[in-house]
Amino acid sequence: MNGEALVFYSPTDDPSAWRDALKTELPDLDFRVSSESGNNAEVRYALVWKPPAGFFAPYPNIKLVTNLGAGVDEIVGRNDLPDVPICRLSDQGMVQLMTSYVLFAVLRYARDMQEFERSTKRGKWEFIHPRPLAEIKVGVLGLGDLGAAAAIALANLGFAVSGWSRTQKRLANVNCVSGADALDGFLAANQILVSLLPLTEETRGILDKRRLALLPKGAKFINVSRGQIADEAALIEALRSRHIAEATLDVFHKEPLPEGHPLWALDNVLITPHLASNTTPRIAARDVAESIRRIRRGEEPLHRVDPKRGY
Repeated sequence: MNGEALVFYSPTDDPSAWRDALKTELPDLDFRVSSESGNNAEVRYALVWKPPAGFFAPYPNIKLVTNLGAGVDEIVGRNDLPDVPICRLSDQGMVQLMTSYVLFAVLRYARDMQEFERSTKRGKWEFIHPRPLAEIKVGVLGLGDLGAAAAIALANLGFAVSGWSRTQKRLANVNCVSGADALDGFLAANQILVSLLPLTEETRGILDKRRLALLPKGAKFINVSRGQIADEAALIEALRSRHIAEATLDVFHKEPLPEGHPLWALDNVLITPHLASNTTPRIAARDVAESIRRIRRGEEPLHRVDPKRGY
């Protein structure tokens, strides 16, 4: 397909790795970083992460946009993008990385590792008797591809796992509930809460002050979805009062998290720089290439999102 180009933009991903990976899959595709010159009319595909406002306007012939991640909140609802298919990445490497992060964070609390980290700093030997995993209730908020995989992995380890989603799901050894009416009870029932919700108009601020207060006193909170899922001021208040005893946060309202932000000063918060799940070009390029092949054949691409739902 001579004359077809893909434009790449990401402030964090390595374009050289993506160029090499896609060259293997689609040798005929002209791969261009957005800063490189070329005939914009030849650009048919975009592979992007957090493109700036107006990014798509110079490319009148785009047929497909692929987001370099699972969350598409930076793509949907824009005024510079025509009505073309939008896809997200959902490769096995992303699933494995997210699952490993969630397992780490949950196990850290289940085995009281944060307490041993503190006793190590004090130079004091302190014994805490381990609890059976089956007695620890873990709730996974959001049961999409990433959330479902994490919930199943936790259940396979022996945790008492429940999951909440907008629509009803069925997962082995996971107590699945759904809908707005079930959310309050779900929050009140779990000692460790993991957020894997997509950011949509329905989920923005869904963990407000009232809902955070529903968590059992001493609960642990893990957010690997989007910072805007939770009311940040209410979360900080709950952490300061120890109603939420601990939090592991990989996502924030503003990223990078600014110096001097109140979260940095809390000794019961572990902060990581939005790395819970990253794409691996060598693996993910297969899906990107297959979607392009399907568009060329007039077929539906892989992992297409519904802009109205936001996922």
